Amino acid sequence: MKQNTRVAVVGGGLGGLAAARLLQKAGINAQVYEQAPSFLKLGAGIHISPNVMKVMRVMGIEKDLEAAGCSPDRWRSRDGVTGEILFEIALGDIARQRFGASYLTVRRGDFHGMMLGTLQAGTTHFGKKLVDLKDTGEAVILKFEDGTAEEADIVIGADGINSKIREKLLGPERANYTGDIAHRAMFSARGLKGFESDQCSKWWSGDRHIVIYYVDKNRDEIYYVTGVPDPEWNATESWLPSSRDEMREAFAGWHPAIQSLIDATQEVTKWPLMDRNPLPIWSEGRLVLLGDACHPMKPHMAQGAGMAIEDAAMLVRCLQEAGLNNHETAFQLYKANRSERATRVQRVSKQNSWLRFGEDPSWCFGYDVFEVPLVSAQAQQAHGLAL
Repeated sequence: MKQNTRVAVVGGGLGGLAAARLLQKAGINAQVYEQAPSFLKLGAGIHISPNVMKVMRVMGIEKDLEAAGCSPDRWRSRDGVTGEILFEIALGDIARQRFGASYLTVRRGDFHGMMLGTLQAGTTHFGKKLVDLKDTGEAVILKFEDGTAEEADIVIGADGINSKIREKLLGPERANYTGDIAHRAMFSARGLKGFESDQCSKWWSGDRHIVIYYVDKNRDEIYYVTGVPDPEWNATESWLPSSRDEMREAFAGWHPAIQSLIDATQEVTKWPLMDRNPLPIWSEGRLVLLGDACHPMKPHMAQGAGMAIEDAAMLVRCLQEAGLNNHETAFQLYKANRSERATRVQRVSKQNSWLRFGEDPSWCFGYDVFEVPLVSAQAQQAHGLAL
């Protein structure tokens, strides 16, 4: 294996940081280039399911996350109008026994900060908005908006749904607006009156839903995110302010517990839910994509970040398997071992049926990206043709 290979990770989100940490842990020179001017703790929550926690274990922050996050005792699916429990699965200690790791809900900013803290000093570069890149065959030249340039042997595009690297591979194309928006709010649980929250639940009725959970070990803060149809999103911004009145209108007639949750809301925003059709290629030459750059999905399985993190782990595993000097073989192996799973999660997320009624989540939560047997690119292609 070439020891002085330089890997540039474009995008300092959760998938990009996972890739950089695992590469550095393997002794590989990985640098992260993030367009934001500094690290921002976004006010949002996130699920870290057991399949993702297994990657955190290897990254060295499993225990820190368990100390910070909420470990819900169960997941509950409820009828939005009556409050009736439609389905539930035990989590907590049972999740650890059944799936091999914890199921946590945490502040996204805390999670992001812990991952950032695992990287070697001086290897994360902020204010680096990629404007162009060129694969010369021998290396990749990256040009940034601030006028600087860098050179790398391999470039990992972890730069999200509007990936500049995806655009380089496949040409410019706008992401698809799915016709749904997500309202998001996080606030002190002390403000709740008349609402006895499950530790983690999803309420459904008709064409909309709301997911509610705590984001810290002491359950001081509560977070919710919705899925609500909206035929058009004409704003150029990635999000807009919303309001309690808009929430009341969206969830009129819903259970009194949901009305009290809305009453306690301090600030709420709304975000368009975007996706793309499955991409024909994930790599070309020295460029390779992961996460939302190649398979963006609705958040309805709470697995978007999880798939990016699994991608990162599998990509590093395949680079080690094939050797850094055989990057194209590694990229083929990576896609062969990720595309089917990522596409399945993308499809189920779009359907918005996950855990609504009785089903076994083991195929998702029990997965271990480090232990699953590798499938050759040829075998995966033959399997795809057979289907």
